[in-house]
Amino acid sequence: MSAEFLYKIYNEVRSELTENILPYWVDRVYQPKDKTFVGLIDFEEKPHPEHLKASIINSRILWTFSAAYRHFPDDKYREVADAAYQMLIKHFWDHEWGGVFWHIDQDLEPLDPKKQIYAQAFAIYGLAEYVMAFGSEQAKQIAISLFMLIERYGFDPEHGGYIEALSRDWGPVGDQRLSSRDLDVKKSMNTHLHVLEAYTNLLRIWPDDELKQQMQALLTQFIDHIIDPERWQFKLFFDADWTSKTDLISYGHDIEGSWLLCEAVQVLKNEDLQKKIEAIAVRMARKVAEEGLDADGGLLYEAYPEKLKDGDKHWWPQNEAAIGFLNAYELSKDPFFLEKLEQSWNFMKKALIDQEHGEWHSRVSREGTRYPLPKVDEWKCPYHNGRFCIEIMTRIEKELSF
Repeated sequence: MSAEFLYKIYNEVRSELTENILPYWVDRVYQPKDKTFVGLIDFEEKPHPEHLKASIINSRILWTFSAAYRHFPDDKYREVADAAYQMLIKHFWDHEWGGVFWHIDQDLEPLDPKKQIYAQAFAIYGLAEYVMAFGSEQAKQIAISLFMLIERYGFDPEHGGYIEALSRDWGPVGDQRLSSRDLDVKKSMNTHLHVLEAYTNLLRIWPDDELKQQMQALLTQFIDHIIDPERWQFKLFFDADWTSKTDLISYGHDIEGSWLLCEAVQVLKNEDLQKKIEAIAVRMARKVAEEGLDADGGLLYEAYPEKLKDGDKHWWPQNEAAIGFLNAYELSKDPFFLEKLEQSWNFMKKALIDQEHGEWHSRVSREGTRYPLPKVDEWKCPYHNGRFCIEIMTRIEKELSF
């Protein structure tokens, strides 16, 4: 039954990627005339070219279409990846101080020039994938320079880990939050998770000793400070000395982190640490499945240990849940996780995929009502659902040896 199910989901996600997700971004978001991208498409499918452009979504488009090209070498995917790369190095790149701006305006001029470490990490992530797809030496050197900038200005030599944000010239900055949902603190789980993700991809193209050392230190910080060893969930926000500032739980980040930690330690090739991380990953995935997965297969958004905070079902935690459950199955061979994968995918098909216009809806309420939210904005991107499809396909190919 598991092989039959895996073949079925493989074909479905392959179709979803190549016939729904990617065509939407090629046909609706990419602007071939000037080789830019629409910053906002609203719930009614109306584009807003006047909207700001964010480095996060640009780097995620760069990653998605580079990764897509590696699996399906289509010239259209290369054109979109090339356009995202040129946008990054010409318009998001700070040619005076180095690093990428947070936002630029419709005229491609800096709008918010602060250096969010999260944004620098995603630029590395996209650039490394671009190098693997197309062999660009220039992109590799830019990715390496970003690593050096993060380590020079963002690394905390006293307590370890990375601060959230700096000014354009890499000095102190006031509000360090990624978004209005976040606490204004020195360190967050989210930034550390995506620095680790970026460094993992960079290590694939640049096996540098300092990079390996910093990745190992990052994994240790997760074990020592970020993963709660009693709840098997992430702590989210911290002071500089790793004092936790909230007991809020993010189920999407827990399950995303469970498989990203495994990926990092596998690429790092540290066998002793790998055994520890993989055991943690299975426990975290089971905790998410038992506590965060609703009866309809959708993953709830946020909670406190004793009560639900936000029962909405955003698109991206569903994507990460499916990958995380399959990863836990690969590690444990427990059919429980395949059952959760099936429930998760069935929920996505029913509640979130836009069968009429393409792409995915942003989120639904716990009762299943769709919110009139943008199809595309600085956070709504092809990275989570595109990567979900690619990860599921790749893992099933390995699992079933085809």
